[in-house]
Amino acid sequence: MRTVVITGPPPVQVLDVTGPLEVFASAPGYSVRVATPEDSHALRTSRGLSLTEAIPLRHLTGPIDTLIIAGGPGAEDGPADPALLQWITQAARRSRRIASICTGAFVLAAAGLLDGREAVTHWSFCDRLAREYPAVKVRPDPIFLKDGAIYTSAGITSGIDLSLALVEEDHGHEEALRIARQLVMFLVRPGGQAQYSHMLSRQAITSQPLRELQVWMRGHLRDNLTIDRLAERMSMSSRHFTRVCLRETRMNPGQFVERMRVEAAQQLIGSSALGLKQIAGECGFGSADSMRRSFVRVLGVTAGDYLRRFRRDQTGSA
Repeated sequence: MRTVVITGPPPVQVLDVTGPLEVFASAPGYSVRVATPEDSHALRTSRGLSLTEAIPLRHLTGPIDTLIIAGGPGAEDGPADPALLQWITQAARRSRRIASICTGAFVLAAAGLLDGREAVTHWSFCDRLAREYPAVKVRPDPIFLKDGAIYTSAGITSGIDLSLALVEEDHGHEEALRIARQLVMFLVRPGGQAQYSHMLSRQAITSQPLRELQVWMRGHLRDNLTIDRLAERMSMSSRHFTRVCLRETRMNPGQFVERMRVEAAQQLIGSSALGLKQIAGECGFGSADSMRRSFVRVLGVTAGDYLRRFRRDQTGSA
């Protein structure tokens, strides 16, 4: 049995603990232990809940397979507890791998475990992490990163993505996918996927008709999505639709369609074995060359470069 220890400076963020807990508890071959640095049997959280039956850190002896440090206000506010840092430093020597969830990266950084390494944390804390720990190579975009035996993850739910990736390392893609389906995850996301996507930012759209159009567009990306057709779908004139689109998305209709197609292509690259020509057709680009130009405009890299970075089976070119 592989021992997984999840702890952090209280109060911790609830999902930073329970997300990885659910993933590893759903996989075979793990013994998961929630631990507390306090002299109690409860790990306090930032939402007024306490996770009971936690094990005091001083009672944990022996080798650890995966040590996970959760984030939350305890990791973000004030200096880290020297006793906790000492325990983490010692425990790291008997751990096969160490991971942080969200702002748990600050604890690993304070313990010196991120010196000279690439790391990520929640996008709103990346500048602070880089400022307070200049020896850490902070990368703000990925949802999780691996540097040697040290793993760091971005926002709260990305801890689930990281945990799935760790299970995939141990048991393969099919097992990770099985757990993702069990947890009703949309897909097993690659770590290099940006933690703050354009699709996520468009969830702030306040116009219900435009939100419904966005959903409809996602299923019709292969169609000829002209301004006139989209405006007709919205029962608006083309000029009025353009004004609404600019106000709600800060993009004109053509840019909005292009970004949706690029993001759909990103998902297919990361989750399928389709070639770039097929993906271009599925997403409405018309040709792989057209998709390449759109990727350069939106992401600053070609579709081929993106595929080589983020697909397990790295084939294809564009």
